Amino acid sequence: MSVSVYVLNMRENPLMPTTPQKARKLIKNEKAKVKQRIPFVIQLKYATGETKEPVTLGIDSGYQFVGFSAVTEKKELISGELKLRKDISKNLTQKRQYRRTRRNRLWYRKPRFNNRTSKKKGWFAPSIKHKLVSHKRLIEKIKQILPITKVIVEIATFDAHKMKKPEVTGVEYQQGELQGYEVREYLLEKWKRKCAYCKKQGIKLEIEHIIPKSRGGSNRVDNLTISCRKCNLEKGNKTAEEFGKPKIQKQAKQSLKAAPFMNVVRTHLVTDLSCDTTFGYVTKHDRIKLKLEKTHYNDAFVIASGKKQNRSKVLQVKQIRRNNRSIQTNRKGYKPSIRRQRYKLQPHDLVGFEGELFSMKGVFNYGKWVRLTPIKNPIDPKTGKIITINKAIKKVEIVKHGKGLNFSYLIN
Repeated sequence: MSVSVYVLNMRENPLMPTTPQKARKLIKNEKAKVKQRIPFVIQLKYATGETKEPVTLGIDSGYQFVGFSAVTEKKELISGELKLRKDISKNLTQKRQYRRTRRNRLWYRKPRFNNRTSKKKGWFAPSIKHKLVSHKRLIEKIKQILPITKVIVEIATFDAHKMKKPEVTGVEYQQGELQGYEVREYLLEKWKRKCAYCKKQGIKLEIEHIIPKSRGGSNRVDNLTISCRKCNLEKGNKTAEEFGKPKIQKQAKQSLKAAPFMNVVRTHLVTDLSCDTTFGYVTKHDRIKLKLEKTHYNDAFVIASGKKQNRSKVLQVKQIRRNNRSIQTNRKGYKPSIRRQRYKLQPHDLVGFEGELFSMKGVFNYGKWVRLTPIKNPIDPKTGKIITINKAIKKVEIVKHGKGLNFSYLIN
């Protein structure tokens, strides 16, 4: 797998990438400067031509992961996968609880019936909106370092009912799994009125999640079971398999949360980007034909019309909360971006110490000492042992803040 160094001209417009050897010579001769570390981007200090090749960006859109790959006729320029955040709904629930507690402490509060968000046409739930925005943000980030000429997104229309029951037709769409049942009675009959874990009978039984909600489980009936109070408490936040009941875990069918996401977001994503589309079955056929492993970045490579091109090193992208949300507007009517920080150095930041690059592991003792993870090479990082710095903390200098889209190379 090759590694490319991405190049920007004097106006910060992307050019075709170059090799690490040529990039080192340009920096050494002061003809270029380092713009970004991971992925490695340089900016030229002299005027140059803008000869570019057609570059196709393939996007494997998904509920939890987004694969991306940009290819030319000869080689793959960038590839990787973005891991989307899954804590949006949980954080909103926590915020709602805090606000409810705060309201209960007030003796009197003026009515605010009009202070509510109306669900207009095109409204998205916050968790879904975040995923849509993350897709767009990733594509814009890639366009900032590569001269993308064409974007192809994989779409697919899902029928959740047909996925569970392929032979369903007509009026049967209105006759779901719980037709004629209440949830509790359905579960009691399904599990033969016994505790699913200890098999005890004739005792009070409770509805219990096979995969806990805190672990991503849903309220679908195929993720619910019946258990006694004792087993429910002992199981706690574990899955049925972790609790020592793998057979029950196997009965939990695959979650269909991703299906509504694809149905809702795909049209908006394609419309907003004005890009080309392809379908999942086409991607699968081409990937099997090329004998590639099933991964998100391999799917994206196939979506981008990749065939026998030289592959690039795989990037892992994580989303890290910025903690800089600003609601109030300033005098000019803009919402200023404030990087709220308790300390100058924060986890995931890229820092320099004694001529080497490190990744921030954590800040301790009110910012008096920190833990760092060494990075041997900014183009091909390989982590080493964690080191602690306390006396020489003033020598630790910030190179790049780690919040937002955090890039790192996948180490096989």
